[in-house]
Amino acid sequence: MDIIDQLKWRYATKKFDATKELSEEKINVLKQAFNLTATSFGLQTISLLIIKGREIRRDLVPHAYNQMQVADASHLLIICIEDNITDENIDIHFDNVKDLRATPETILKPFREDLKLMMKGKTIKERQEWSIKQAYIALGNLMTVCAIEQIDSCPMEGFNPEAFDNVLNLKDKNLKSVLLLPVGFRAEDDMFADFKKVRKHLGDAVIEM
Repeated sequence: MDIIDQLKWRYATKKFDATKELSEEKINVLKQAFNLTATSFGLQTISLLIIKGREIRRDLVPHAYNQMQVADASHLLIICIEDNITDENIDIHFDNVKDLRATPETILKPFREDLKLMMKGKTIKERQEWSIKQAYIALGNLMTVCAIEQIDSCPMEGFNPEAFDNVLNLKDKNLKSVLLLPVGFRAEDDMFADFKKVRKHLGDAVIEM
């Protein structure tokens, strides 16, 4: 399988086949891919919410400007960020490092304290913006994995995050929704599937020095 051919196959699916569902094996690949996404400092201040139930997704459609991909896809992936990054988030990460790599605390402590100090120097909004950047990295990674696995997807910013958070009770989980990625199978009558990709010429997009 040629990855460039798969990326050419991929497009922002406008209409999903609501009669088809992804296998648990495919969903597990996406779970693993999300968890293996690179994040700054490896801190992982992002979470992936996977919604299969169509009833709750239909309730979300009005809060996504009536974009039916939310309801018709096999699953709806929602990338969320921590409402706030605390010392506990940092300690959990470094404790995992210590356990998995048997790294002495004497080595980890300076990095642990420096990261806590850095986060304390940011406002809550700045911490959220920092996490949102990590969310976009995860989105790109998931889209590429979807292409490789021949899973159709549609990255979406067009929704009301506050309304989503209320419907899904994300505040109780200290989470805020930031990006959507419906995944599944393209409908046979989605005319966008056959559109040629419009991109810059490679020489205009890539600068070599």
